[in-house]
Amino acid sequence: MNTKVKEIMNSKLETLEHHASVYDAIEKLVDKRIRSILLLPENEQDVYGVITVRDIVFKVINKNLDPHKVRIEEIASKPVISIDKDTEVEHLIKLMEKFNIARVFVHEGRQIIGVVSLFDVLSLALIERARRH
Repeated sequence: MNTKVKEIMNSKLETLEHHASVYDAIEKLVDKRIRSILLLPENEQDVYGVITVRDIVFKVINKNLDPHKVRIEEIASKPVISIDKDTEVEHLIKLMEKFNIARVFVHEGRQIIGVVSLFDVLSLALIERARRH
């Protein structure tokens, strides 16, 4: 599998500003039927973060916190784990396994340009198998 992550990444990233509420994130996650949102850096010194459905369920809903009052930056994971767009998918899979994560962001320089999920890797495996038969 010599495929590069840029070939299978999803470049349609949903983002929110660091000061958005968890409720804003819930609306976007449900509306777009997605599982994570990229948290934009506050300034040049800040880093990207990620907020997931899992974060919201365990850190807000399960604790009976008001999603209107909790800001996403309070529960987001920072920094995001990201890899260069020209990295091979094999390396990506090892990274996902090592950190036990379902998605890895893709960067070009300092800019996040996409995301690859376990589902994207699964789709690639299916396509490659179909090509061999």
